[in-house]
Order: sequence, then C-alpha cells, then structure tokens
Amino acid sequence: MTRYLPWKSGEAPEPGVPRLLCFPYAGGGASAYGRWQRELDAHGAGVRVVPVQLPGREGRMTEPRFTDLDELVDDMSDQLEEELEQPHVLYGHSMGALIAYALAQRRQREGTLMPRALVLSAYRAPHLPPPRIAAPGASDEELVASLAQLGGIPAPLLKHPDFLSALMPVARDDLRLCNGYASVLYDEPLRVPMHLFAGEEDKLVTVPEVLAWRRYAARGCEVRTLPGDHFFIRSAEEDFLGELGSLLRQYAYEPVLAGVGV
Repeated sequence: MTRYLPWKSGEAPEPGVPRLLCFPYAGGGASAYGRWQRELDAHGAGVRVVPVQLPGREGRMTEPRFTDLDELVDDMSDQLEEELEQPHVLYGHSMGALIAYALAQRRQREGTLMPRALVLSAYRAPHLPPPRIAAPGASDEELVASLAQLGGIPAPLLKHPDFLSALMPVARDDLRLCNGYASVLYDEPLRVPMHLFAGEEDKLVTVPEVLAWRRYAARGCEVRTLPGDHFFIRSAEEDFLGELGSLLRQYAYEPVLAGVGV
C-alpha cells in the first residue's frame, strides 16, 4: 500500500468509484480533509475522498521532505499509479493546487489517464510570482505570526510551543517547494475542465490572480468566489463543500477514456 495514502487496510475506495485526490496546503497534512467524505456524501458528490499524505508531516513525520516539485511529482506518480489509473479528480488548496496542476501536466505529457477535472483553490496562476507569506530570512516567530494571520494555524495550537517548533521546518520546506517550480511554468493547456475557487477577502492570493489560470485551460475554466480569506475552506467550509459537491456530481458517473481527459 502506497505511503501517500493514510487509510488503513480495508478502507480503500471501491473499484470504479471516482477518487477525489486531495493535496494539502503548505504546512498541512492529510488530516485537513478528514471530515470531507461525510460532508460530500451529504451533498451527493458520488466520490471517494482520498487525502494524500506528503512526507515529513503527521504519520510520515520522520521521512525527509521534498523541496523540489519535480522530484515530489516523480515519487508521487509512481506511488499513486494504482489510484491514478482509476477515474479521479484532483483537488489542491494553496500549495496543493500547484502540486495537483503539476501532476496533471505530467500525466498529459505522458499520455496516461487524465483526471476528469482539476479543482484548484487559493493559488496564483503559475506564471505569476509565488505568494509571499513572509519576508526572506523571517524568524520562526515572524513566520508563525504570518501563518496565523492567514488563518493557517488554528488559534488553540498557537499556545503549544512543541507543535509550533515541529511545524516550522515543514512550513519552510514547503515554501521552498512553492518557490522553485519553473519546470511547470507552461507546457500546453490542460485538456481537462478546470474549476477554481478564490476567497473574496484573500489578500495573499487575489481573485484576479486566480482568474489568470484561464490561460492553462483548453476545455473551459470556471471560477467561483466565496466569502473569506486565504483559508475560506475552513471559515466558509459549509458553503465551499456545498459548491464542491455540486460540481463533483457531474464527474461521478462519466465514462472513462484512457489517455485523455473525460
């Protein structure tokens, strides 16, 4: 069983049920999507939520982290091949959006089964400079303050020094990964539908910066805005999952076409 999938033996998705592979934001882990299955089931999404656990966090804390996007996608593609050969949709928030896009781009270049759709939230189009969360050389205290201001660290956890000291190396390596993705800057438009979400009050990634993804879409690019800042998937979770569930329903029962988006 691939180490990228944290579910226990016997809990794997049923064959043929579309997967929603979810990639975490910087500093985050698979647990960020722990409640989504129940909520999306309530909205009739018709998918199996598959949170992807990156190395160096939560249950994989002792494993070395990737700071190079190409190397991460190479490793992840091999490990997730069985899941990617099933009907699937890719989702990512913030850093996770970049990872999802890079994985889809790679599969298109290789001519392997494409996702039915790509769903990205709270990340700028790749030709724009990466979001700047903290100044270069920022101390741990300054980085924590920046992440807390964005809503990336739940308030109760700010009182736990051990948690914060464990988080900082993960967050710094994830930011390095986001700053070094020249190889995915532009290949050719993706031949799958793209759906984008943006927070109306997000000062880190603005709505126009999310709209700029349209140049990467060959089969349409829908943009939805929701109230909230960078972590509207938390602050407006009910609204967001309702929107996500409604769009996933259209991909849950489509036929599978090998080598192209469906």
